[in-house]
Amino acid sequence: MTARRTRPGLTGRTGRTGRTGRTGTETPPALDVPPFKLSLVRAVFKEVTSMHLSRPAAQAAASVTRTVLTEIIDGARRSAAHEARKKLLPRDLLAALDRNVELEVGIGWYDHSPTFRGLTGGPYDADGAPVTSPERSRSRKPSPLAGAHRFESGVRRILRSRGATAAPVLLRDLDGIASTFLTDLARDATRAARESAPTRFGTVTLVASGEPAPPPPLMDPPRPPSARGGDRRTIRKDDVLTAATFQLFGGNLRHQALNEAHRATETASTA
Repeated sequence: MTARRTRPGLTGRTGRTGRTGRTGTETPPALDVPPFKLSLVRAVFKEVTSMHLSRPAAQAAASVTRTVLTEIIDGARRSAAHEARKKLLPRDLLAALDRNVELEVGIGWYDHSPTFRGLTGGPYDADGAPVTSPERSRSRKPSPLAGAHRFESGVRRILRSRGATAAPVLLRDLDGIASTFLTDLARDATRAARESAPTRFGTVTLVASGEPAPPPPLMDPPRPPSARGGDRRTIRKDDVLTAATFQLFGGNLRHQALNEAHRATETASTA
């Protein structure tokens, strides 16, 4: 799975409490907001993997991303409310992250955003030294930065549903965070699908002539029988939910995202 990394240099911000509770007026659940389009979700997954994405998996990924972005916007709204503003500014995003560390997702975007410049100090290597930007080159690895603009219409829908607008630079940040988060989710869901694949080839044990064959070794570690079946060329809803549990640390946001993803897929299946 993709390792979560912390943001270097952000500990100097004032008012950092690491609180995860909510303050201010409660808002409707994210489920009331139309999700990101499944065509967009499929496009992001296609950039990451050649595996097929099932419809319930795409619906779950769209729902989880919607929940995360809605919570980030709600956190920024609470900050703007102190100044009686409906237009959200970059400092509202920083305040939301200060109040709730669970909202720190899609952090690969932070190194490329003016909002976080001077706070992260730019990319760092494993030893904490700044990394200079290399010359531009054509990379085969999909970049969420190039496709961030595709999320703008979905982000605007969430903003309208919350009775808010965003300054252009913040709208760009929200697009980038959504794109980076969904790309990370796609990578982890792909790994989850591959790691849950049944073993395709057995093991070979050498035995001397005339000696009885030893009993087959136990599986290590033992795994419960899988009820999903089928080949593992398909990313399923459970793979996306597994990826979400890894991307979302902490209790409230993870719990809400998983619950709403379950509800969204169940509603779609009965529609």
